[in-house]
Amino acid sequence: MIRKCLFPAAGYGTRFLPATKAMPKEMLPIVNKPLIQYGVEEARDAGLQHMAIVTGRGKRALEDHFDISYELEHQIRGTDKEKYLAGTRELIDQCTFSYIRQVEMKGLGHAILTGRPLIGDEPFAVVLADDLCLNLDGDGVLEQMVKLYRQFRCSIVAIQEVPRDQTNKYGVIAGEMIRDDIYRVTTMVEKPRPEDAPSNLAIIGRYILTPDIFELIADTEPGKGGEIQITDALMKQAQSGSCWPTASRAGDSTAAAPRASSRRPTSASGICTSRGCNPPPPWRNAGQGMSGSSTRGHCAI
Repeated sequence: MIRKCLFPAAGYGTRFLPATKAMPKEMLPIVNKPLIQYGVEEARDAGLQHMAIVTGRGKRALEDHFDISYELEHQIRGTDKEKYLAGTRELIDQCTFSYIRQVEMKGLGHAILTGRPLIGDEPFAVVLADDLCLNLDGDGVLEQMVKLYRQFRCSIVAIQEVPRDQTNKYGVIAGEMIRDDIYRVTTMVEKPRPEDAPSNLAIIGRYILTPDIFELIADTEPGKGGEIQITDALMKQAQSGSCWPTASRAGDSTAAAPRASSRRPTSASGICTSRGCNPPPPWRNAGQGMSGSSTRGHCAI
């Protein structure tokens, strides 16, 4: 069972400058609610109650948002404005929040590794709050991925199609489609040039990871841009893991699931399983694989 969701939130948000010069990008509002709250609500709706947030300098607003503001709440108590805080108070009551500081910005892989003390030795979700994923007609992206994890017990990533000339902004996967919403991932490349990209299926900010990923990240050398890339660690996991029940069936085992997008309602699902695997026993008893998702509902292994 997945109980925890990790939010890497220490980055500077340079792509959103100048808006993020003095404001965390995770606090940028969509109407009257910040991005980080959308992410926490998505995790809560997927059944996760323990929110682990990796912060950095200038990110105090994240902690304050998920805390009681006594003066403000006293001022609006009994007025028609009190209802505007109902959603935030509900999250505070339903979830626990823990924080850890990332001292140096060394990439997403390093941020996830920094969160290890908050996660421990168990599978967990990762949400990048600046990727807003909405599905107005059904289960959220993360909820669909959690359901797939219960079935296949492996690492999962969400993917979406992007224009070929934008592959240099994303991690990109290629793989074998084994049904219309599942890919078996054979290749993952971080921010390839358009002419070198193995496909136009880009990883977006939703992951389910098994705990062996921490050791793989720790052994990963800095890659693109001198950063420790989660894509590189996931590729190692996929290549080395037998995704249950028998090691003799180990093969390249990485998967990508349905694409998700912040621009329109989407759905996502993704699994990772080795060739020929059946639904597996608990992850502790075997190697791991990985998967991803897309708006059309694709997954690769």
